[in-house]
Amino acid sequence: MIPQAFDYSSPRSLHEALVLLETGEHKVLAGGMSLIPMMKLRLATPGRVVDLSRVPDLNRISESGGVVRIGAMATHREIETSPVARAHCPLLAETASRIGDVQVRNMGTIGGSIAHADPAADYPAALVALEARVRVVSAHSDRTLEAAEFFLDPFTTALAPGEIVLELEVPAEDSSEGYRYEKVANPASGFAVVGVAVRVKKNGGRISLARIGVTGMGPRAFRDRAAEKLLEEGADAARAAAAVGAGQEANADLYASAEYRRHLAAVHAARALAVALSRAS
Repeated sequence: MIPQAFDYSSPRSLHEALVLLETGEHKVLAGGMSLIPMMKLRLATPGRVVDLSRVPDLNRISESGGVVRIGAMATHREIETSPVARAHCPLLAETASRIGDVQVRNMGTIGGSIAHADPAADYPAALVALEARVRVVSAHSDRTLEAAEFFLDPFTTALAPGEIVLELEVPAEDSSEGYRYEKVANPASGFAVVGVAVRVKKNGGRISLARIGVTGMGPRAFRDRAAEKLLEEGADAARAAAAVGAGQEANADLYASAEYRRHLAAVHAARALAVALSRAS
């Protein structure tokens, strides 16, 4: 299909972009992996498309003071291969490597992905497990949200009108941490039927810190604090994994029932924990 007619703007500065976003029916174009297909199907019919590809420095990846800052226009491939990301937030780099195929990873951006907030997207599981923060800006505001607060419902975030994602702030992982992202990919789309991101730290042979993020199972990604607590209180990995997703709302569709998604969450939590524990020192 052909998209409905729209105006197109390609601002050369962040200020110019934010001014354009103050009025009218508009959509922000980042990598275009979600917006362009939606426009072709006329599921999205913006009056104006604001393309961020010419705004400088929005794809920067840097580390300072124990925080990795990832610009919203950083592509999945840039995050996957970034020496900074691989050294300081390897869980996020590993998650990026599991998104779609190389063509998608070369075009899709982390800011566009999280702003779209597909409940089956990969990044949210890692971001909530990493306790990342999302910096969002408008022409008149600049605020930072916890990732767990940013994702509200399917395709719904805490972004206010006129706001865009500027960058992600990810606390650097300790080099002794173990990590793993495991998922069941939908064979048609590559999105996660269920995905589980895990971080663990050990101290004296016991787990001193556990973080478990789950995507695809419910209407939004979530941290499974109950399973984390079990691990930190000395429960074995099998018992904690079996508890992942308990009490959470589960999606059901033609591909996977709610019961099957709960089963996948437990199975892939166990697999992720096994690898994470083997990597922890």
